[in-house]
Amino acid sequence: MNITFRQLKVFLALAETGSVSAAARMMHVTQPTASMQLKEITQATGVALYEVVGRKIYLTEAGRQLAQTARSMTQQWQAFEQELDLIKGLNRGQLKVSVVSTAQYFMPKLVGAFCKKYPDIDVALEILNRDRVVERLRDNMDDLYIMSMPPQDIELMDDPLITNPIVVIAATADAMARQAKLTLSDLKARSFILREQGSGTRMAVDQFFQRFRFKPHVRLELGSNEAVKEAVAAGLGLGVISSHALHGHERENGVRVMAVKGFPIPSVWHVVHPKAKNLSPIAQAFKQHLLRSASVGAPSG
Repeated sequence: MNITFRQLKVFLALAETGSVSAAARMMHVTQPTASMQLKEITQATGVALYEVVGRKIYLTEAGRQLAQTARSMTQQWQAFEQELDLIKGLNRGQLKVSVVSTAQYFMPKLVGAFCKKYPDIDVALEILNRDRVVERLRDNMDDLYIMSMPPQDIELMDDPLITNPIVVIAATADAMARQAKLTLSDLKARSFILREQGSGTRMAVDQFFQRFRFKPHVRLELGSNEAVKEAVAAGLGLGVISSHALHGHERENGVRVMAVKGFPIPSVWHVVHPKAKNLSPIAQAFKQHLLRSASVGAPSG
């Protein structure tokens, strides 16, 4: 097959954006040019690589395999360019990191410190829910991934990064919030506002409740810690969230931490990547920066 590296990058852009026009913009070419290159790739492989259904592009199995190959080649080429820069005494390049949404409370500070040290390195920080981070991890789309509860069915390099205590919160005006030495039994009649199914926080909470055979009355499931805090502050129920979402304060935005036996639930964020992945020099430097700057023993605020 006669396919150029440029054409592979156009196809990878198509796979990541799901749109020919978006792929063209990403590659800084016109849409007709992108369409022509995609057509030439399809002709060279001799099989359908994607199909259009209702104006949406879906990759075929061959297309997914080609995208994975193109992604691997691109990452290896970027690593080679970074090695050349190191030889030349330069520190520049690109770094892609996906993090779960709760990590937004501490990751920007760590990324900012790294960028200050390496101003010519461009960092793309994707803040997503756990399911999307795991999806990107499976597809090897980034250099590093930050999450709690890493998947067990992928061979990973896994380093504990920072503690993630999970606490119960109530509205500041809630009389029960001021009581000490509460137990789960005391909360049986209360409604709960929890994170969505699949989030790391929800998985840890569900495991904790199952261990103590406690069945909460779940009133709402919400997709962010901020939404949980707002709902709790409005008096809709008790919340269970990462203490990082409270910025280290016992009281914040109309909510306060409750003293419930068994809480905080111990949890840890991890920095992970596929075990078979060869990290680029920049990714290695960033990983070491994370491990030096944050630790499992660090305070939760």
